[in-house]
Amino acid sequence: MSSSGIARRGLMLVLSSPSGAGKTTISRKLLDGDSNLTMSVSATTRPRRPGEEDGRDYHFVDPTEFNLMVNRQELLEHAKVFGNYYGTPTQPVEQALAAGRDVIFDIDWQGAQQVAEKAREDLVSVFILPPSTAELDRRLHRRAQDPEEVVAARMAKASDEMSHYAEYDFIIINRDIDESVAQVEAIVTAERLRRQRQVGLSDFVKHLQEGY
Repeated sequence: MSSSGIARRGLMLVLSSPSGAGKTTISRKLLDGDSNLTMSVSATTRPRRPGEEDGRDYHFVDPTEFNLMVNRQELLEHAKVFGNYYGTPTQPVEQALAAGRDVIFDIDWQGAQQVAEKAREDLVSVFILPPSTAELDRRLHRRAQDPEEVVAARMAKASDEMSHYAEYDFIIINRDIDESVAQVEAIVTAERLRRQRQVGLSDFVKHLQEGY
C-alpha cells in the first residue's frame, strides 16, 4: 500500500513464441531488471534437462500426479506440447497477484487462451516473433540442447504457433534482444498504471474532490 492509500493488484504477463524466438531469454532479463516480477513455475511431465532444478525451473511430476492436479482443478492452464504435459498451479499465482506482484508466464497459445478464459482482467499477453524463419532455425541449432529430429519438429510446429499471433494484446519482432526487453518493459509499465489494477483509486480521487 502506497502513502496515497492506493495498492495495486499484480498482473499476469504471458510471453509466447515459437521455440527459439527468444521468450525465455527475454523473461530472464526482465526478472533480472525488475524485483517486482516473479516467474511462474509450471508443473510438467517432461524429463528434467541437465542443470534444471525441481521447484525452480519446473515442478517435475509423473503423468498420474499431473492428471490428479487437473481433476482437482489446481491448474490455471494446462496443455500437451511435444508429447509432454505442462500446467500452471493456480494458488501461488493468485497469492502473488493479491500481494501486488507481477507474474511472468512462459506458455504457448493454448495456455494463453485458457488463462484468458479464467482471468482476462489480470492478463497481459505478448507474442514474440522471430525476424525470419532462417534465423529461427539458426537459434534452435545454436542451443544444441535437442537432437536434430526435435529441432525439425519445433520448426514444423512454428508455423502453426505463429498463426495465433492475433490472439495476443501485443506483438514484438525479436530482432535485437535488448530492444525487445525494453519494449516489454514499456508494456509492463503502462499496464501497471491501468485504472482497473489500482485498488483504492476511487477513494483517493474522492478525497481529492473533497479537498484532502
